[in-house]
Amino acid sequence: MTGSIKGMSFYTNAGSDQVIMRTKGGPSARRMKVGNEFAKIRKHQAEWPGCVKFSRGIRYALGENYRLADYNVSPVWCGMGKNLITLDKEHPVGERQLLLSKYRNVLENFSLNRNYPFNTVLRINPQFDINKNTLLATVSIPQLNTEMDLLNIQKLPYFRVIVSLGVVSDLAYSPDNKNNPYEPALKEFNGCSGSTISDWFSTDDLIGEQTMTVKLADEIVERMTDDTTALLGIGVEFGKVGFAGQTTPVKRAGCAKVLKVC
Repeated sequence: MTGSIKGMSFYTNAGSDQVIMRTKGGPSARRMKVGNEFAKIRKHQAEWPGCVKFSRGIRYALGENYRLADYNVSPVWCGMGKNLITLDKEHPVGERQLLLSKYRNVLENFSLNRNYPFNTVLRINPQFDINKNTLLATVSIPQLNTEMDLLNIQKLPYFRVIVSLGVVSDLAYSPDNKNNPYEPALKEFNGCSGSTISDWFSTDDLIGEQTMTVKLADEIVERMTDDTTALLGIGVEFGKVGFAGQTTPVKRAGCAKVLKVC
């Protein structure tokens, strides 16, 4: 069952077949806002908008690959952002900065799937390169024997590869902006991305070597600084024959991961 009954809520989350139960209650919103006993909590809450903006930036930076996730990854990225904020020892709690550029490795090989991760579905090692000075990424996929190198759980007839490139900015605390105190270093382009999608291939075939490239606009390149991070993502999406004989993607039939962070 899902819903609410006698002070308890029952709900489900994507990626899990379990029903979660939690009780309602806790201090009032007014008490949380003015109570002296919650002063420290309010300082930590002031940093939460930065964590949410960090999560949103990663989501947008992964472009077309984000929709291949099989669970809600946003809370995971929010938690990762909170952990990054705690590494700032120069500013007081409530005003700490979120500096991904100093700890880029935390996103390396991040998987957007729990049931069937990318390395389980596509059993090859793509070669890749990122030129951060031009924001040009190249991914080479070796010859693929779908019978051995592709795990097609739903037995769908087609698949394709998606390569994405995006940028995420560090976030600095700005006391002048009370509504949203965390501002990205790359304001206009934080979370911007581009994606390259291959043709549809048969899931029962021998696929030759493929080279895919994706490049971001020159105006973004000109704004890049040491405070910005480039994310290269790769994903596999499965499809079927849809209306009028066109190949269409199947929802929740795919996988993706962060291939490189620099």
